[in-house]
Amino acid sequence: MSDASATLSDSAVDLLWDVIAADPSIPMDADTLSLVIRDQRSRSRATLYPWIRVLSRLAVTLILAGKRACPVRFSAHATMDRMCLWFLRHFVSPVAVTLLIRHFIIETNLLNFCVRNSPHAVGASGSDVHLRPTTIAELGNGAVIEHDLNVYRVLFALGGHGRNGKAGMVRQRDPATLDFGMLDIPAIHPEPHAHRILRLDIQTALCLMNIPFAACLTPDEYRRAVHSLRLDTTLLHILAELTGDSTFLAWRPAGLQVRVDSSVDVPLLVYEHAVLCEYAHFRLGQLRAASAPRGSA
Repeated sequence: MSDASATLSDSAVDLLWDVIAADPSIPMDADTLSLVIRDQRSRSRATLYPWIRVLSRLAVTLILAGKRACPVRFSAHATMDRMCLWFLRHFVSPVAVTLLIRHFIIETNLLNFCVRNSPHAVGASGSDVHLRPTTIAELGNGAVIEHDLNVYRVLFALGGHGRNGKAGMVRQRDPATLDFGMLDIPAIHPEPHAHRILRLDIQTALCLMNIPFAACLTPDEYRRAVHSLRLDTTLLHILAELTGDSTFLAWRPAGLQVRVDSSVDVPLLVYEHAVLCEYAHFRLGQLRAASAPRGSA
């Protein structure tokens, strides 16, 4: 038996997480992977998530059916924000809150990499996406909706010029000229000392948060938000084109961008979307390190 295998835990459960933590095929930095594993190992993930997932799906289906049948379209964005912030402060674990806030930053960084490294006007620094929350409070003021719209805006600007035989705005760059300056992650403050009634994991939290999202958005807004998750394929394609690195293409999720459908397991898609963004961000960090001059800090 090798020294590495001798350090493994005897418990079957511990062995499972030991292997995941040591898996070299998971493109994620050790600290972030440790947070993900802590979240996955939480009691709520094991005991509540399987039940909440079903109940959430049923509730959202009924809400959307009722709203589609209603001739009056209405939304309540401010109410949605207040409900979600209250829920995050009092029912979601600091680890899960950290991962959620981190995702907003990670996806903004990915979009800004695309923006800054595009060869035309959209690549100007003035076109940067600025949604980089670091606290629970900064997830308010329409941040969730803005987060989705930013994806549409950037990908439309990058892809719209490549139709009908026109020269696209996405072309491979010389690796030495790529701008990686947007990849930093600021300190995140999940309010760990706030009084929490429960400390839910991120997947259970997403299931419960999906209910006010469905209730407070119009059916068209909700469908637009859900479809933004299908745009991971487009984002990964653009990253591969800009960097010349086909690794990004291996992470493209199944599904077609030309299919618009909101009757899916949205919380699961959001979770998988966040993981894919982490993979892509980590890979950009590797490319940045590889492109740095030898001897640089």
